[in-house]
Amino acid sequence: MEMESIIEYLENKTILVTGATGFLAKIFVEKILRIQPNINKLFLLIRASDSNLAMHRLHTECVCRYDVALAINTLGVEHLSCFVNECPNMKLLLHVSTAFVSGEKSGIIFEIPFKMGETLNDKNHLDIREEKRVTQERHRQLIVEKANEEAMSSAMTDLGIQRAKLHGWPNVYVFTKAMGEMLLLKRLRQDVSLVILRPTIIASTYKEPFPGWIEGVKTMDSFIAAYGKGMTSCFLAHPNKVLDIIPADMVINVMIIAMGAHINKPVSMTIYHVGSSMSNPLKISTFKNCVIEYFAKHPLKSQQGNPIITSKTIRLLSSMSSFNRYMVIRYVIPLKVFKYLNILLGRAFNAWYLDAERKINIIFRLASLYKPYVLINTIYDDANLNKLHDISEMETFFFDVKSLNWEDFFMNIHIPGLVKYALRK
Repeated sequence: MEMESIIEYLENKTILVTGATGFLAKIFVEKILRIQPNINKLFLLIRASDSNLAMHRLHTECVCRYDVALAINTLGVEHLSCFVNECPNMKLLLHVSTAFVSGEKSGIIFEIPFKMGETLNDKNHLDIREEKRVTQERHRQLIVEKANEEAMSSAMTDLGIQRAKLHGWPNVYVFTKAMGEMLLLKRLRQDVSLVILRPTIIASTYKEPFPGWIEGVKTMDSFIAAYGKGMTSCFLAHPNKVLDIIPADMVINVMIIAMGAHINKPVSMTIYHVGSSMSNPLKISTFKNCVIEYFAKHPLKSQQGNPIITSKTIRLLSSMSSFNRYMVIRYVIPLKVFKYLNILLGRAFNAWYLDAERKINIIFRLASLYKPYVLINTIYDDANLNKLHDISEMETFFFDVKSLNWEDFFMNIHIPGLVKYALRK
């Protein structure tokens, strides 16, 4: 399907967008309205109507807290498929998942679907109804125990990690996303075409609607921000690991091209990996050097307006054991010493101690969450994605990751965008 026919096809069509307050959804809606202002209707499903705080909290809980992640990433997808099944004119469902549903598998990961009940460790049969039952039972127990919100969140996060690892996934987010894919394949009406996009780490926009746009600080950006603020000079990552990154607007262009490619064809189910590890691999060492060079040239300012001096080197901790050892020596042991001093001083610094303990626990959890992205060498096959190049017009729907110069992208687009749109708010 040529570019003109995709745009023409969108004329007078109706599109439902779920998660419409999300970063990708905003770029998608902007692009659709710009290339086809004569679309019939856009229905935008919005979960929260108040502040950005609600969205930030929702994102955090979808990543870590099992009851919330299960409700949205898994059962929410099932509810969506039931809704689609009641819409007789619905022709296509495009679902955005994540490439990291592959868990901690190394080597080449192919664009193939999960089977219902499949696990990554082949040790147990995965029963999604049982996962729901276990979660509800634990929730009831916590209510009986009169657990406060913090205790409830912590317990549900721990439960999620336990259940994910039981079946071979490293964290709650990718586990619940994988179960969502399973339910979608099982529940969706057979005469509706299904496209599942599995993007890798989503970076800022490359071109549209303007270069460098990003919302929030996630995955690799957490390290960039911490380094730029002078808070760290180490990074959990293997130097030879390929960091799989894709600009956000390229993901959107693939979404639109995939819609056009499948809408007028016989009913089909297709999975697309949208990433860079196969076509234009980025080494962690290249990423590290870009971060050092950028902040050496463009230091952030402290609250007093002074340039923040960053380390000239970044130490890469290439295993979880080396990371844990570093954290224990640098932070955990000193904090334990401070704990006893605080007791001797009548707990005068109790608030500071509890805050520091909380932050250290968060760092350990984030390390566990991000381990698959920075330690395990995984290459995501993009054979299906490459077929779309034959039917796309690259100036309008640009997604040729091979043409990206990573040094230029980080130095002139991504890190400046992160500083402008996320760190200076």
